[in-house]
Amino acid sequence: MTNRTPLIAGNWKMFKTCPEAVETAGQLVKLVAATTDIDVMIAPPFTALAPVADVVRGSCVSLGAQNLFWEAQGAFTGEISPAMLVSAGCKYVIIGHSERRQYFNETDETVNKKIRAAINNDLTPVMCVGESEKERESKDTFSVLDKQVKKGLEGFSSDDLKSLVIAYEPIWAIGTGKTATSGQAQEVHQFLRSVLEKSFGNMLAKSVRILYGGSVKPNNIAELMAMPDIDGALVGGASLDPETFSKIVRFKE
Repeated sequence: MTNRTPLIAGNWKMFKTCPEAVETAGQLVKLVAATTDIDVMIAPPFTALAPVADVVRGSCVSLGAQNLFWEAQGAFTGEISPAMLVSAGCKYVIIGHSERRQYFNETDETVNKKIRAAINNDLTPVMCVGESEKERESKDTFSVLDKQVKKGLEGFSSDDLKSLVIAYEPIWAIGTGKTATSGQAQEVHQFLRSVLEKSFGNMLAKSVRILYGGSVKPNNIAELMAMPDIDGALVGGASLDPETFSKIVRFKE
């Protein structure tokens, strides 16, 4: 057993209007009210952040954003700054999600800038890494992840990264119904921890929470969480329904 508090995070992606988000968040807060030993986060779309912040305030559910821009302010039409997220009530921000990398040209270099911006504004960065099906079949999983972690965290000290969360999301398992086996996921999480140890030392490697993301459901969460290096989950589709997501949060019951 580790002393890392598990984190179950829900990424709502481009789903839910403001009223829908408020209703979902309200139901979730009630369903997980008794949860004390697990951190819970939801990341609604930007438009719903402020109203959802009002709903989750004082509960065990924290607010996260799905992205941010690295500049403090300026002529960057369509972007959102770290300070804007903080003022809307965010504690976490997801950075470098595979969909951002795939559709919006996110790179390891922009991930690095965004992590710096998050940390400078006291936001907890959830850095996403993961390999494609082709990369896994070519046995390139570890080299891909090694590069993503090292480039994404280049120039940081272990002190900078005390709040860092990493989410391993095999791209081939997102929204496909395919899930890495608990053994496959553990092998990768252990590898990611070893990369952190080589770059930043044992203390940081032991303290960073590494989440698994990729078709996490109520029926596979307990097996994944039984693995020594899996500290939680980044949940996509299953986080949109408060009943389903609450079952994932309450996996120990």
